[in-house]
Amino acid sequence: MTPPDAADDSRWSDLDRPPLNAAALRRGLVHEGSLWREIRVVRSTGSTNSDLAALAQSGEAAEGTVLVAEEQTAGRGRLDRRWTAPARSGLYFSVLLTPGDVPVARWGWLPLLTGVAVATGLSRSAGVDTALKWPNDLLVTVGGEERKAGGILAERAAGDAVVVGVGVNVTLRQDELPVPQAGSLALAGAVSTDRDPLLRAMLRSLEDWYGRWRAADGDPAASGLQETYAAGCATLGRTVRAELPGDRSVIGEAVAVDGDGRLVLATADGVQEPVGAGDIVHLRPA
Repeated sequence: MTPPDAADDSRWSDLDRPPLNAAALRRGLVHEGSLWREIRVVRSTGSTNSDLAALAQSGEAAEGTVLVAEEQTAGRGRLDRRWTAPARSGLYFSVLLTPGDVPVARWGWLPLLTGVAVATGLSRSAGVDTALKWPNDLLVTVGGEERKAGGILAERAAGDAVVVGVGVNVTLRQDELPVPQAGSLALAGAVSTDRDPLLRAMLRSLEDWYGRWRAADGDPAASGLQETYAAGCATLGRTVRAELPGDRSVIGEAVAVDGDGRLVLATADGVQEPVGAGDIVHLRPA
């Protein structure tokens, strides 16, 4: 990780992209009874998920540790895709969770839970309508077009620890987008792009949903998670193509998210096929 006193350059000189206030974030989030124990903000790193997993492995991080990077140079998405963006143009953070009292079979709900929390937090704090693309993409609408503005990646760490990483494009401009299909909160007309309250809102929402889920022993129905995810999932009701491991693909209507968090596709030959892993391509609007 680059030390905070590293030589400055043009990446850090954009006055429209001020630094996060680490002390204020700690005051707002770390308190008695809170899930969040520690908020670490670093200037630049390769991947907050990799760094936090290493800290967990060495015993230097406990549940409730949050690692935030002002710049992430080797961020990873699903299927080992890269995630890069200009310094301070987004929110890139990872959280350490240890849901040891929840059956491991239900841990697959953690990225979906995080998606619900992120969408809920951003809707309240940024005033932007967001939707979720199964399993863990955050969508916004830019010029009437659906675009990806964020993603989530959950990975097992040491023991019963899970590191959940979140990346959200906040102030990316049109000419800074990595691909034409990308978007940002600013391009979607956010009423606020101040990253401090956006991050606080997402983490408070995540604490709330994680608490509900754990209190229900990870049961997605009893916790309300399954119903809430389905209500905010832009994939349901659409014809999609699931690109599966082994170069296999399935086309069908996405009709449900089942109790294991899998996307259920109704195919043309009348079969309902649950998809637990793979890439989903939306083929037509809802």
